Amino acid sequence: MTPETIRSLNAMANRLRRHSLESTTEAASGHPSSCLSSAELVSTLFFHFLRFDIQNPESPHNDRFILSKGHAAPVLYAALSEAGAFPTEKLLSLRKMDSELEGHPTPRNRWVDVATGSLGQGLAIGTGMALSSQRDKLANRIFVLIGDGEAAEGSVWEAAAMASYYKLDNLVALLDVNRLGQSQATMYGHDVETYSQRFSAFGWHSQIVDGHSVEEINAALESAISVQGQPSILVARTFKGKGVSFMEDKDGWHGKPCAAGAQLEDALNDIGDYLELEQPLSVAKPSSPVPSSEAILGGSPAPPDYGADEMVATRQAYGNALRKLGASNPRVVVLDGDTKNSTYSEKFLEDYPERFVECFIAEQAMVGAAVGMSAVGKIPFASTFACFLTRGYDQIRMAAISRSNIKLCGSHAGVSIGEDGPSQMGLEDLAMMRAVAGSTVLYPSDGVSAERLVSLAAETAGIVYLRTTRPKTPILYSSEDEFSVGGSRVLRTSPGDQATIVAAGITLHEALTAYEELLDQGIPVRVIDLYSIKPVDGTTLRQAVQETGTMVTVEDHYAEGGLGDAVLGALAGEQTRFRKLAVSKLSRSGGSGELMEWQGISSGAIRQAVEELLA
Repeated sequence: MTPETIRSLNAMANRLRRHSLESTTEAASGHPSSCLSSAELVSTLFFHFLRFDIQNPESPHNDRFILSKGHAAPVLYAALSEAGAFPTEKLLSLRKMDSELEGHPTPRNRWVDVATGSLGQGLAIGTGMALSSQRDKLANRIFVLIGDGEAAEGSVWEAAAMASYYKLDNLVALLDVNRLGQSQATMYGHDVETYSQRFSAFGWHSQIVDGHSVEEINAALESAISVQGQPSILVARTFKGKGVSFMEDKDGWHGKPCAAGAQLEDALNDIGDYLELEQPLSVAKPSSPVPSSEAILGGSPAPPDYGADEMVATRQAYGNALRKLGASNPRVVVLDGDTKNSTYSEKFLEDYPERFVECFIAEQAMVGAAVGMSAVGKIPFASTFACFLTRGYDQIRMAAISRSNIKLCGSHAGVSIGEDGPSQMGLEDLAMMRAVAGSTVLYPSDGVSAERLVSLAAETAGIVYLRTTRPKTPILYSSEDEFSVGGSRVLRTSPGDQATIVAAGITLHEALTAYEELLDQGIPVRVIDLYSIKPVDGTTLRQAVQETGTMVTVEDHYAEGGLGDAVLGALAGEQTRFRKLAVSKLSRSGGSGELMEWQGISSGAIRQAVEELLA
């Protein structure tokens, strides 16, 4: 770099500091000290290395920047403003209700790809973006700014291992080691050597730099982008509150802005007024042409093709559907957590290995990578056992804030998995996924509905959860049957129905057996396949209770937050006799049938519940 460039980048760093101080003081909240420590890192990266078309932030050829330490949002907004994304005056709207400059970044701001702020997630998201670019043979790079405090999160190291395994030399992380956390010093303080050794041990090209020297940062970034076959990280020693005498390297300033008036003036005086650039600085545009923004879509996947007497597990049908979806839609990618021979996502791998990502036993990294791939236009399907998705729930929650278009499949749901025992039984997943903002929750009961619902998931915007089961079950539907988000199917009914049974998945087959047993006793009942748990078909449910007066729900899930509660929510205000059958005891190993009997969700328990309500 020329001396003029060095002085200009230093001046830009102080501009970013000034903006961060002023905007957080105006908001009367925020994290200016965390912004001040990263000012030179952001200045040098944005205005000397980043290739990004500010007027076309959606271009796939752009470099990507993820602020994993999302509380430093003001410095990101300041850099975007200085790069021409919006006027600098807008920075004073930080954290106001009508402003897209939120306290932590979200995609309400069109220059932000993903929501950050729940710490430890940015590196996995960047890994997903870098994987996508690597496989699409794009020349862009993914940069992730990480805080030292969040490096205590295991999710960071899951992502570090994955990035190294896939040799993502288009991924560059910057670790801002400013020593101070929220309540005390971080785990390793300023011991940058330990951080560097740890990333090196994970297979990263690691360099230690003075995080306030634009010359050192520049040299390290030059080295990082020239490395081949491994990801790179700059371990930058910095000072929290850098440049403000009463804040620099002082505890107690996390999440605390300067007071308006004299304190802010003192801080700005410390930064100084020499903020003019000796040479113009701008974010360079990528050299590749910008493609059409029109989505690449294929035709409809081939329809289900099962024999009427065939026994098929919905997890198997999930794999069949992925294979067909892969042929019809090139944007579909599949991720799995070393369960692909149980979730049957391996069927997709067999035909489309270049669009399959093995994430190994690292569910947080898997969900984070799916979020990153979604942010660059893919339609990711990520699968594992339903119980193991609980490990990635914070990532799923943040994916909703990111407005991510990801599809999750949890297999081996419920006590019906049998002998593997309670540690492998997904019994909380419906409640978990129903609580996610804007989510869709689908629960197929046979091979046909499973394939149809997988296709629906690909077409439905946002987070979609598919619940699949381990045991093989009979085919209930023909290949011509249609399904819809928010729909249901009435499988058995007559004008004289005395009760309604509502179920999905494995318990729907128990409900159909109970129907036959009740019919033999002269008790006709209605059976509803509630395959859409969220949104739920309230119209059909209300009509059923109005016409039959009695309803039983049955599910292979804990009683709290699952299918039964979804039905109760839809029936608020209705007059009905109601019984909710669900898993009520801590389970154990055993046969599928005997466990369902023991938990009171078998055909016999359903029949008994109907008889008791009618009596």
